[in-house]
Amino acid sequence: MNHYIDIRLRADPDFPPAMLMGALYSKLHRALFDLSADEIGVSFPDHKTGVRARTPGIRLRLHGKRNRLEELMAHAWLTGMRELVQFEGVQPVPENAQHRVVRRRQFKTGNTSQVKRYARRHAISFEEAQALFTADNEPRITLPFIQLNSRSSGQRFALFIEHGQPQSQSAPGRFNHYGLSSEATVPWF
Repeated sequence: MNHYIDIRLRADPDFPPAMLMGALYSKLHRALFDLSADEIGVSFPDHKTGVRARTPGIRLRLHGKRNRLEELMAHAWLTGMRELVQFEGVQPVPENAQHRVVRRRQFKTGNTSQVKRYARRHAISFEEAQALFTADNEPRITLPFIQLNSRSSGQRFALFIEHGQPQSQSAPGRFNHYGLSSEATVPWF
């Protein structure tokens, strides 16, 4: 993880930044899948947390080795997005960079299918199960997220992203096709 590329969204009067980031990230996901890339990580340097502010920001940072990032950028994954983003070439990571784990977090939010499963498993009525999943019991999610469409089911879902605590040492590991990992770190600067 000694190089990176920053991809910044340009302001667009027709589309909000969250929608553009979702489209950009979906394209990246497909490219990472197509290239079987498990050594490219992502981070969102401008992310904001908080119930009202949770946004990934307007910058997506790709992390990896120079040759692998160049291979990704040579892939036609930005087709249709080039006029909506700006980026420079591959850059070296600053020597004094900290490191962070950037991973996916999933939350139980009490959707209808989850309530039905709970009612069946515990032999209670749907109404009783629904009462257990009231808004008071739901966690206050403060993490940034990106709205994506599942490639397998076609359903829309929120991908919540957690940036772990900064640490001085990097941790090796593999990344999924979203560029996230529960153990591998990316440089943070």
